[in-house]
Amino acid sequence: MVFNWKESLAIVTTETLIRWHRKGFKFYWHWKSRGGRPALPTEIRQLIASMVKENVTWGEERIASELSLELGIYVSPRTVGKYWPKQPGSVGRRRTCSQHWRTFVKNHARGIVACDFLVAVTVRFQVLFVFLVMEVGSRRILHYNDTRSSDGRLDAAAVSRSPCG
Repeated sequence: MVFNWKESLAIVTTETLIRWHRKGFKFYWHWKSRGGRPALPTEIRQLIASMVKENVTWGEERIASELSLELGIYVSPRTVGKYWPKQPGSVGRRRTCSQHWRTFVKNHARGIVACDFLVAVTVRFQVLFVFLVMEVGSRRILHYNDTRSSDGRLDAAAVSRSPCG
């Protein structure tokens, strides 16, 4: 006897078909994302938390390196970040350094020299390639050099003659 396929058909509404599809999609991704790596042992998680609290300037890389070099515990920096203790009331990225960037620049501005290559367009629409060295604290220009062509020779010469070179 041949299978009668017409008897096995069911007429369903569009909503039912979409609901079945969503349910199947949900089960598929639940099955696909199961498992994973097991969690670190509690002792190692507690060790990471204590290292973070005792060494506030250390980041994930440093803690992972200390664990591997000193104790022979090999974990990636991302794993350290996963078990990094949450600070109550903190919003956004956690700070691992003792001061903000703006405070650092303000404190050390007299000793920082910035350099840059830039393009300047003259009134007659000629392009000039400029190398500029500036002291951040006083905003004083220490050195500059310009040329109409950027072939690399000026770049090397400008850097070697500058206070930074």
